[in-house]
Amino acid sequence: MTLRLVRMSVIAARLRAAGCVFAEDEARLLISAAPTLPELDAMVDRRVNGLPLEQVLGWAEFCGLRVAVEPGVFVPRRRTEFLVREAAALAPPRAVILDICCGSGAVGAALTASLDQVDLYAADLDPAAVKCARQNLPIASVFEGDLFQPLPTSLRGRVDILVVNAPYVPSEEIRLMPPEARLHEPRMALDGGGDGLDIQRQVAAEALQWLAPRGHLLIETSERQAPETVDALSRSGLEAWLRHDNDLSATVAIGRMHDAEND
Repeated sequence: MTLRLVRMSVIAARLRAAGCVFAEDEARLLISAAPTLPELDAMVDRRVNGLPLEQVLGWAEFCGLRVAVEPGVFVPRRRTEFLVREAAALAPPRAVILDICCGSGAVGAALTASLDQVDLYAADLDPAAVKCARQNLPIASVFEGDLFQPLPTSLRGRVDILVVNAPYVPSEEIRLMPPEARLHEPRMALDGGGDGLDIQRQVAAEALQWLAPRGHLLIETSERQAPETVDALSRSGLEAWLRHDNDLSATVAIGRMHDAEND
């Protein structure tokens, strides 16, 4: 047995004992990412101590891309790839796209990679997330601030696609989340208020000021919360509907702006 295989076996055993379900896969990724043995040992220690694998590696795989993710930044979930697919399908040529609560910028990066000539804007309240987003979205305008507050007023009425992966976990359910998320991701990226929909309602209430005629607002939500999310979109004046992907257990609420001439 080669030294590499022995090392992988030992690391996988440590990871498995720490509760990592895909221990062998994680061991392989850690070995390939570490430039030296001391750094490999340090990375394994961080993972065993509960740090999310993506934060240990420094990147997350999302829509076929490697998205930079630093410690303390929300890790993009695979289910959010459905939000990207739905947004890409609705985007017109040369779309103006706005990603609110952008986190690491994963959604914006994936949309930029899948569409031609997009004009991308993104915003997040968390300075660490904004730093990551600026690294992942070098050709986008990334702003730090609360929802629409930091955006230039010149963007009002011009947004074709508004994508939102706002936190939607009810406050009382944060304690039930896996330790990786609960302890190592910022609470502001998880906590959606009493019923989980506070930020979604805020976005829906302001969206009409920013959407272009026939523009679309897409919000990731849960299947349980979906009726309330759609109701928030409808109350804001948007034509609203739901899309669901069983394979990813993903749900997206979509609202469409009416034509200006029909308002």
